[in-house]
Amino acid sequence: MYKESNITFKGINKLAIPAIISGIAEPLLSITDTAIVGNINLNPTEALAAVGIAGSFISALIWILAQTRSAISAIVGKYLGAKKLDEIATLPAQIIAINLSLSIVIYIVTLFFVDQIFQMYNADGLILNYAVDYYKIRAIGFPLTLFVFSAFGVFRGLQNTYWPMIISITGAVLNVVLDIVLVYGIEGIIAPMNVEGAAWASVIAQAVMAIFALILLFKKTPFSYKLQFPFNKEIKNLLSISFNLIIRAVALNIALYLANSYATKYGNNYIAAQTIAFQIWLFFAFFIDGYASVGSIVSGKLLGEKNYPKLWELSGRLSKYSIIVALILAVVCAIFYTQIGTLFSKEQEVLEAFYDIFWIVLLMQPINAVAFVFDGIFKGLAEAVTLRNLLLVATFFGFIPTLLIGDYFSLRLYAIWMAFTVWMLLRSGILVVKFRRKYLHKNM
Repeated sequence: MYKESNITFKGINKLAIPAIISGIAEPLLSITDTAIVGNINLNPTEALAAVGIAGSFISALIWILAQTRSAISAIVGKYLGAKKLDEIATLPAQIIAINLSLSIVIYIVTLFFVDQIFQMYNADGLILNYAVDYYKIRAIGFPLTLFVFSAFGVFRGLQNTYWPMIISITGAVLNVVLDIVLVYGIEGIIAPMNVEGAAWASVIAQAVMAIFALILLFKKTPFSYKLQFPFNKEIKNLLSISFNLIIRAVALNIALYLANSYATKYGNNYIAAQTIAFQIWLFFAFFIDGYASVGSIVSGKLLGEKNYPKLWELSGRLSKYSIIVALILAVVCAIFYTQIGTLFSKEQEVLEAFYDIFWIVLLMQPINAVAFVFDGIFKGLAEAVTLRNLLLVATFFGFIPTLLIGDYFSLRLYAIWMAFTVWMLLRSGILVVKFRRKYLHKNM
C-alpha cells in the first residue's frame, strides 16, 4: 500500500487527471440540468431560474455536509505516510454512518420548510413552484451523494483517484442520458417530465454511483466497513476538522445565496443568466480542483513523512499547472463566447444579460486556480481553522461589502461578479502569504 510521493509532472498528473474527471461530474450533473431545462418548450426561463435556485441550495447543503471528505482524506493520507493505517481501521465505517444519519435528518427537516427556503431566494409564482418540485425529488439523493463523497475521501487518502473517476464517469454519462429521456420524453413511451424529469435523472444517477462506490470500498480498500465501537481515537479530530470546514462552507454558501438572491430580485432574465454563468464558473472550479485534490491528497502524506522540501515543491508545481489549465479554459470560452450562451438558452434577454458579465467569469480563472490549489493543500494539512477564518474574512469583509456597494449603484449582475472577484482575490492572496510564512523556512 505504501509508495513514495511522486511530485513530478507525470506523478502529479497521474493523480490530477482522474481527479479532474471525477471532480467535474457533480457540476456536470447541474450543467446538464441547466442546459436541457433551459431549452424546454414550456416556460423555459422560469424553469431555468427555478433549477438554478434549487440547484444552488442543494449544492450548498452538499458542500456543507461533504466537508468530512476532506477530513477523511487528510487523516487517511497522514496515517498512510506514517505507515500506521491499522490504527484507523474502524474510522471510515464510523464516519460514513455519521454522514448518512446526518443527511437523512437534514433531508426530512428541509422538506417541511422548502417553500420558505426558496422564498428567501426571492422566488415566487411559477419559479417557486418549479423550484419546490425539483427540490423535493432531487434532495432524495442527499444520503447517496454524501456516501459517495465519503468513499471518495477514503480513496483519495489512499492516493487513489482512479476509482472515484470511474464512479463519476458512470454517474455523469447516465445522468445525461436520463436527462434527455425524462425531461423531453420519448413519444408514445415516456411523457415529458420537464423539471421533475431532470431531478429524477440526477437521483437515479446518484443511486448507481452509490452502489458502485459501496462495491469498490469493500474490494479495493484495506478497511473493514462493519460498524464497530468504541469510536476510533481519530474520530474527535476528524469531527473537529469537519466542524471547522462546515463553518467555512457555511460562509462560502452565504456568498452563493446572496448572489442568487440578488439576481432573483433583479428579475427572471437576470437569475436565468446568473444560473448559466455560475454553472460555468462551478464547472471551471471543479475542473481546476483536480490539481487542488492532488494538493489535498499528497500534502497530508508529505506531512506524515515530515518531508517539507517536497511539500514546498508541490505547491509551486500545482500552482503552475492549474494556472495553465485555467488560462486554456478561459481562452477556449473566449473563442466560443456567444455559442456557449446559446447552449443554455434561446431567450435573447437572458443571453444579453449573460454576455454582459461572462468576461468577468473568464478573467477570474487564474485567480481561482491559485486559490483552489492552496485551499486543497491546507485541507490536506488539516489546517481547518485557517480555512474557516479565511472564508469568514473573505465573505464578510470582501464579498458582502462589494455586493452591497455594487447593488447601491444599480450594477446588478456586475455587482455580483465584482464581489466574486474580490472574494477570490482574498482567498488566494491570504493562503499564499500564510503558506510562505509557515513553510518557507522549513524548506531551507
